[in-house]
Amino acid sequence: MEKIKRFIDIYVPVTTCTLRCHYCYITQNRLFDGPLPVYKYSPKHVRKALSKERLGGTCLINLCGGGETLLSPQVVEYVKELLEEGHYVMVVTNATITKRFEEICLFPKELLRRLFFKFSYHYMELKERGLLERFFSNVCLMRNAGASFTLEATPSDELIPYIEEMQEEAIKHVGAVNHVTVGRDQRKKGALPILTSMSTNEYSKIWSVFKSNFFEYKMSIFGKARKEFCYAGAWSLYVDLASGNARQCYCSYFCQNIFEDITKKIIWKPIGNNCRELHCYNGHAFLTLGLIPELKSPTYGEIRNRKCQDGTEWLKPEMKDFMSTKLFESNKEYSSLKKWYVNQTVRHPRRVSVFEKIFLFWRNNE
Repeated sequence: MEKIKRFIDIYVPVTTCTLRCHYCYITQNRLFDGPLPVYKYSPKHVRKALSKERLGGTCLINLCGGGETLLSPQVVEYVKELLEEGHYVMVVTNATITKRFEEICLFPKELLRRLFFKFSYHYMELKERGLLERFFSNVCLMRNAGASFTLEATPSDELIPYIEEMQEEAIKHVGAVNHVTVGRDQRKKGALPILTSMSTNEYSKIWSVFKSNFFEYKMSIFGKARKEFCYAGAWSLYVDLASGNARQCYCSYFCQNIFEDITKKIIWKPIGNNCRELHCYNGHAFLTLGLIPELKSPTYGEIRNRKCQDGTEWLKPEMKDFMSTKLFESNKEYSSLKKWYVNQTVRHPRRVSVFEKIFLFWRNNE
């Protein structure tokens, strides 16, 4: 069974979108009519930049846009190249661009087994625009082609009256109730509070009816600052698909371009104990995949999967096995001395040479 070597979170810089969800920052800031991005690097070049040899092994690679990820026709080719390289690839999409799924269906079966879709179930918007049938048709198209998937809704107070019918639709089409995430109010500054006018207890009680492992885990970590040593930057990267700029995480201290010169080695530099975020709002990926080894959490597969009424599962066996592995199983953890060195160089980058001399002296005299 293959194990995950690194998690590469790729941002597809598109804000254009086919939907106008009221809770989305794209809608709130009227960014949905922006131009599609121009990609400087070809799919084949990006494949070489993210080769298994350069990354150290088989990786889980996520592609997510600010708007609809698959609006850019080139994205399909990027996905195919990364799959052909041998990686496991995830795509976040609202499942409204039928043509893209028809193209993806033509992929060889061995590639589709390593492909996963996070289908964003924007129920109210899909219903209002008459797109529910198209949405589920595309979800089923990918499921039947051999890809894995999950169905995830963003809770909002306005959605509460529709809970029962959206559950029924999900059961009818994909055999199980959808998952729910925890919405952040991105109109607010700072900690980005939960998107609701209710108390946390009320919010949790209402949305717990979905019995979603995804929701339960996100609620358990929401608002909790992470002070442990984090390997983001060493075992994961956040990469802009258009530019090739790679950061340790969303709150990175360090940035490098990993597409420009692919003969250069990638610098794997962890954030350590220096996270600047008030809480790990995408901890459902970073934490469940094991960027903080001592932190107990379910596997990424456990919070994404569902067992259907007919006994099948949303995750196909190969994808389920891969998503059940943790990053620390394939990567060596640092000694206490190396952790100290990392923390000092992150906090005081201009004094790296001094800390490096101390580190090397200590290491050679251990």
